[in-house]
Amino acid sequence: MTTDRVQDPGAAPGAAPATAAQPRLRRNLGSWQVLGVSLGVMGLSLSANLNPQGAEPSVGRAIPLAFLISAIAVLLLSHSFVRLSQHFNTAGSVFGFVGATLGARAGAVAGWCLLGGYLIFGAGSCYAAAVFFNSLLENLGVSHPAQWLPYLVTLVLLAVATGVTVIPARRGTDLLLIFEACTVLLILIISIVVLIKITTHGGPQGQHFTMSVFTPATGVSPSSLFLGTVFGILAFVGFEGAATMGEEAREPRRSIPRAIFGTVLIGGAFYVLTAAVEVMGYGADKAGLARFEASGSLFGGLGSTYISSWVGDVVTIGTMVSALAGAIGCVVGSSRMIYAMARSSRRPANPLLRVSARFGTPVGAIGAAFAIMALSAVAFGWVLSTSIFNAWAWTGEVGTLIVLVAYLLAMVGELSSEQGLTVASPAAAGPESS
Repeated sequence: MTTDRVQDPGAAPGAAPATAAQPRLRRNLGSWQVLGVSLGVMGLSLSANLNPQGAEPSVGRAIPLAFLISAIAVLLLSHSFVRLSQHFNTAGSVFGFVGATLGARAGAVAGWCLLGGYLIFGAGSCYAAAVFFNSLLENLGVSHPAQWLPYLVTLVLLAVATGVTVIPARRGTDLLLIFEACTVLLILIISIVVLIKITTHGGPQGQHFTMSVFTPATGVSPSSLFLGTVFGILAFVGFEGAATMGEEAREPRRSIPRAIFGTVLIGGAFYVLTAAVEVMGYGADKAGLARFEASGSLFGGLGSTYISSWVGDVVTIGTMVSALAGAIGCVVGSSRMIYAMARSSRRPANPLLRVSARFGTPVGAIGAAFAIMALSAVAFGWVLSTSIFNAWAWTGEVGTLIVLVAYLLAMVGELSSEQGLTVASPAAAGPESS
């Protein structure tokens, strides 16, 4: 093996060069597959089933309004990623973006923050799937399952997600789209049925169609509405996941900006619609909101109430599959970031840079991502002995705070160099072909 070294194509200016003999990632992803990465990391179905409950104590019936405000805010934020990805294509996402605009140190901070977020949300997606697994067991009559059981489910799902990530990126992203599309379609069908029933004969507890879900009730302050909006923003975390495909997309400077912008538009429309259906379906009054808050699976409950109990179970299973898709997306994103950040180091033989000769995927970085997420599950489940729901809640709170730092740095980087993006340094952009 030769030890000739070349400038890292995905690192910020000034980064250490990479080994010339090191295999590179393969450009084999079309626009739809790049979109699938962002949709998978964001987890439409999972977020629609969990995040509205977090906003309810703050905003009451006005959850759809909070999500609408969140969608507008994220749409503005996405402009920074769209502009940067039009000029820089790198597996490191914000590591390369911010490094090229604000300098290597800022790029490292942004990179570590987004990487930490992907690792946390990857494990958190499997925790969420295990939460729904518990809900499914309860619906099937199994009460109080062993506390370690959902963590075992988490480890199995992490192993499955990692296995899917190792295969060629194109196949893995195709699975992301298929998994997410099936559950989203089922949720939309339930939404249509609920809307028809509440606008004609009314719901089983007297629920009816009302636009009051877009107006805060008396006593909801602007600060409370803002707090509810935070849970809406949490639902969008991962919209920029496509940016990590900068060295695997065929036309990165076209497909990645479109995927990022499209993900926010699709997510915004989906979240506002489903939040409105959920609140109206359970009831916008005090009793309805109590049922809403107590539900173990929001659309699972609506499916059981408005159609049949088996539909609710299917939705719960579908949400678990959506959570698995989210975990796959996070392993994809985190492994590409690990690969890009390891490539910028001065280690000539770094195991994190190992790329599969057969599949063209960064198997060394994928293994590292799996090990970190699996260790977190072992720590929560068998060392700290905390409930699976508390583990999921922790990932949501901590992961969001970490990722917001990366988002802020990306936005500052884009604003500070708006005039100079058209003359970006070639060292900050990944290779256009492999």
